[in-house]
Amino acid sequence: MTESIDTMATFPRKHLFEMPNDVIYLDGNSLGPLPKNVLSRVNEVITKEWGERLIRGWNDSKWMEQPLRVGNQIGKLIGALENTVIMGDTLSIKVYQALSAALELNPQRRVILSDSGNFPTDLYMAQGLIQSLNNGYELHIVEPEDVITAIDETVAAVMITHVDYRTGRMHNMQRITQKAHKNGAVMIWDLAHSAGAVPVDLSASNCDMAVGCTYKYLNGGPGSPAFIYVRPDIIEKLRPTLSGWMGHDSPFAFTQAYQPAKSIERLRVGTPPVIQLSILEEALKIWQDVDMNQIRDASIVLSETLIREVEKRCPQLKLVSPRDPLQRGSQVSFAFEHGYAAMQSIIAQGVIGDFRAPDIMRFGLTPLYLDEQDVISAVDVLETVLNQRLWDKLDFQKTRRVT
Repeated sequence: MTESIDTMATFPRKHLFEMPNDVIYLDGNSLGPLPKNVLSRVNEVITKEWGERLIRGWNDSKWMEQPLRVGNQIGKLIGALENTVIMGDTLSIKVYQALSAALELNPQRRVILSDSGNFPTDLYMAQGLIQSLNNGYELHIVEPEDVITAIDETVAAVMITHVDYRTGRMHNMQRITQKAHKNGAVMIWDLAHSAGAVPVDLSASNCDMAVGCTYKYLNGGPGSPAFIYVRPDIIEKLRPTLSGWMGHDSPFAFTQAYQPAKSIERLRVGTPPVIQLSILEEALKIWQDVDMNQIRDASIVLSETLIREVEKRCPQLKLVSPRDPLQRGSQVSFAFEHGYAAMQSIIAQGVIGDFRAPDIMRFGLTPLYLDEQDVISAVDVLETVLNQRLWDKLDFQKTRRVT
């Protein structure tokens, strides 16, 4: 683990992002900031590729190949082989695709295993799929610490979020995947809080499928498309439940019978969001010469600094993230009875984190644009807010729609 800020010489890269001078942004784990390089690229896509080429852009600008091209860029960050990651739709859709395919791979079993640290939409999609199938499936939700022991020969699929969205607790991908396979279960990982935050090696883990969003650490912008990974040896075994036109083996043959593509492209569904994908494709250029192990080392330095300073100066807050940095992702969370109001108060003073019910103040540590001084300055503000009870104002008590 890195001990000194000197080893973070290549970070941060604030100059690559549109960041207000009076803001310390500790919420990149929820929505990454705008990379400067995307502005000119978006203008080019809109005015040149769309405005001038019109429908010719699908061929001349290679829009049709974009979901696979961008998927390969992301694949490099998550240890995926070439042509095993495809872009499109939302994370919820990709969860549905992965889980429905997993159940068909294990037709004799009826249990989906997940944990209470999983992001709720994953659980909602599982519940909806179970209702639609109406075939005796059950969703078993256990505590994160109990996942390993809960995997047995009754489980059809294990669906786990690698890094807990609330606490930052990080599962052991290798160990859980091995246990799932030993018991004949299909393994699905949600990398929403992992991609671009911690080193991930999907190939080495041997997991079956993985999904993730791109608007957090990958800075693709609000609503940027999700990705899905499938281990190459099982791609042709998966039946696409959502058999969209774009996943057809020959979409422009316009046959009435669906024939899935023989590659990862069978998991395409609808028309790709070209403008949003272009933003993401350009944003990912920031990662071309970034070593994820360096990012991880720098992240640990920042998170250890935050914990040390908060525990020294803000005893009202209780650490709910794992104390061992090797067991947490790139965020730190604290519990506080008045957490929502306190978060609104520090946001009003330019320190942006976020809140997760019932009482968690959440801070994302992103080395691309944060350094230790940012963290210390953020705690300065937090300390003032707590000690002077600045959170105890009516405006800060009103819960807004997005927390």
